Amino acid sequence: MTSLRHLDPRQLGLDFEAQPRTAEQLHRLLRELGLGTVDGCRLTNNRAVMVSFRSRELRIHEGYLGAPREVLKAIVMFVEGRTSLQRRAARRVLLGYPIVRTSTPAERRRDRPDPRDERSATELMEWHRTLNAGYFEGTLRAIEVSVSRRMRSRLGHYTAASAAGEPAEIVISRRHIRRHGREEALNTLLHEMIHQWQDENGLDIDHGPVFRAKAREVGVTPSARRLVGSARERNVPLEKVIALQAAREE
Repeated sequence: MTSLRHLDPRQLGLDFEAQPRTAEQLHRLLRELGLGTVDGCRLTNNRAVMVSFRSRELRIHEGYLGAPREVLKAIVMFVEGRTSLQRRAARRVLLGYPIVRTSTPAERRRDRPDPRDERSATELMEWHRTLNAGYFEGTLRAIEVSVSRRMRSRLGHYTAASAAGEPAEIVISRRHIRRHGREEALNTLLHEMIHQWQDENGLDIDHGPVFRAKAREVGVTPSARRLVGSARERNVPLEKVIALQAAREE
């Protein structure tokens, strides 16, 4: 075993270098490790998103302040990686690092289910199983699909499982169901299931090239928002929906 007396003082400096304590110190260290795309860094205590970047600002959970260098290098690769393979590898490192939380994460705010929507929610969950078998070869996990009376500006939403232990869920707007009908609601459900597919395969949950390719594969309009109603704007081919419904009812 090598004695500490025989170690190079510079090695001691690297081994016992003080961990960053502020966003500025962390940003400076990440720049030394190769970060160049973003101009600033902000610490968060988000219960679900560990690392994200937008408008040249990097947002990092404060739990990474004490992370070892290989994890900090993964943050750099997550931002700077040129291929999806590099970013997925970095994501696995980041998600595998145990975050020590400074506070108890707040529970996700969920809509209280309205008893009047129970039938619609049950039907949507049945359709989730049917569409999963028809478009994803049954590979997606069974998750809760609920109906929201509060959702106004969006047709639906997928929420990944949180670090606090809350499960993933899909929410469909009741207003959307009533205004646009079942077929359009199923289109929205399938759209959100692609986000579920992204999440369960370690991909970014977004509307980028991977999402658009998968959307074209299953017949969904890739845009996050769209005009509803015209034949040209329909997503899932009606014939396939009918075929899936018939198979489900057999």
